[in-house]
Amino acid sequence: MDQQFLVSMAFILASFGLYIGIAIYNTAKSTSDFYVSGRNVSPVWNGMAIGADWMSAASFIGMAGTIMLLGYDGLAYIMGWTGGYLLLTFLLAPQLRKYGRYTVPEFLGDRYNSDTARLLGAIITIIICFVYSIGQLSGSGVVIGRLLEVDAKIGTMIGVVLIAFYATMGGMKGITWTQVAQYIVLIIAYLIPVIFMSLQLTGNPIPWLSYGQIVGEFKELDAQLGVSEYFAPFTNGSKAQFLALLFTLMAGTAGLPHVIVRFYTVPTMKAARWSGAWALLFIALLYLSAPAYAAFSRFILMTEIVGQKLSELPAWTASWIETGKLQMADGNGDGILQWSELVISNDIVVMATPEIANLGMFVIGLVAAGAMAAALSTAGGLMITISSALAHDIYFRTINPNANEKQRLNVGRWSILLATIIAGLVALNPPGVITQIVAWAFALASGTFFPALLLGVWWRRSNSKGVIAGLLVGLAVTLGYILAAKYGGFTILGIIDTGAGIFGAAAGILANIIVSLATEVPSQKQQEEVLDMRYPEQMTYKNGEVWMDEGHEAKIG
Repeated sequence: MDQQFLVSMAFILASFGLYIGIAIYNTAKSTSDFYVSGRNVSPVWNGMAIGADWMSAASFIGMAGTIMLLGYDGLAYIMGWTGGYLLLTFLLAPQLRKYGRYTVPEFLGDRYNSDTARLLGAIITIIICFVYSIGQLSGSGVVIGRLLEVDAKIGTMIGVVLIAFYATMGGMKGITWTQVAQYIVLIIAYLIPVIFMSLQLTGNPIPWLSYGQIVGEFKELDAQLGVSEYFAPFTNGSKAQFLALLFTLMAGTAGLPHVIVRFYTVPTMKAARWSGAWALLFIALLYLSAPAYAAFSRFILMTEIVGQKLSELPAWTASWIETGKLQMADGNGDGILQWSELVISNDIVVMATPEIANLGMFVIGLVAAGAMAAALSTAGGLMITISSALAHDIYFRTINPNANEKQRLNVGRWSILLATIIAGLVALNPPGVITQIVAWAFALASGTFFPALLLGVWWRRSNSKGVIAGLLVGLAVTLGYILAAKYGGFTILGIIDTGAGIFGAAAGILANIIVSLATEVPSQKQQEEVLDMRYPEQMTYKNGEVWMDEGHEAKIG
């Protein structure tokens, strides 16, 4: 048992102990604790928890690798995911918080006065979160598999056991404070290696300023190795695919149920807005670092690994080959590794970089702990959201409205356990790489919940028949396009499966509008509730006028 293994295990076990301890200390004792953490989380802490919920295995493990392998085309992920938070913070989150429900399906059911819309919303929530969780559990398998030098499938099952325990114990209350701790662990783990690499390669410890120097050298290196120019746009796909992916990630962000529910945990509408602002700041620390990470890793591989004899490659390559995520083949039989002979999964770039750059065992262990924090934080949030859909929206609001507090908590906890196990089994043989699987979840959210929430908040004419039509059509178009593009080779304008959300969103919005206009107008009460959502919390819209909330003494305007 080598020293590196012991150091990495110490970091992992210490972080696991911290998360489990927090979950036990913050055990949910009521349904409000379990679903919305008692609605008393401050904007700063909630912003940090949103950051951890958001910066999943796809961000921590896959983002830099995607940019390293795709170059310019990989920037769609950063631009889309970040831009989506602006949509959510300004267009949806404050208004949904003022409406005051527990979940997205509950909002749909009450806004449209429709049990069918609520049930359909719950089913779609489960589908989206389930797809997303496969990517997270697959990511935890990559980390644990490398750490224990075992197959990633065994690592995935270890992650399943841990998530099932702390998510079941604490509910949203436990998850909130676990995610705060996980954010701190993951951001430190992400920044330390990129700062050290910056210092090592450029003499400047500020990677956001120094990596331009490295990028400037890629044109010559690319020419020497005969590969596509790193920042040449649309070399890995069409311009239409870039824009479609950008839209899919933006709209998907604004429609993801496990992200939206975090805005229900704060006490006020104003706090929801500030939560979004803090979340953007915390997320920017990682997203602005990912391009630097990608550039430094690519430069080291090109200058220190490519061109070496296959028999003299560093020891770290053997360890990653065992995980199945790294492949090397002497295609031309010259015994020298060429760039084209190196097949590296984008899922391992961040994990392997501390070893590639020889940053030392403590940094390697820290990155392993950070990657686990990223995968587990999002997976925990997803499981809570699936549980909410099953236990609150389906069991309590549809099947057994008379269920007591204890029954609802028990159903919620069993839902988490079963959902985690099933998602873990699927993640043993994932249908794609982490960023691709996550992009599918965003496509499904952009084709279903984004149109429903956007029109539900900003168009009072939208009715129950319209939202049901929009959800069904958006889901069918998005899912159909993903399957046709992934398995049938079908594309429109070169848009592949990860950009499917643009078609789903367009279809969902059109279906909602057409059916709503063709059917009855919503009641006056429903229309007033929609208008009321848009005003600050101290104001109420009623009978065509805006009133201050305190006794309705003063009419505004």
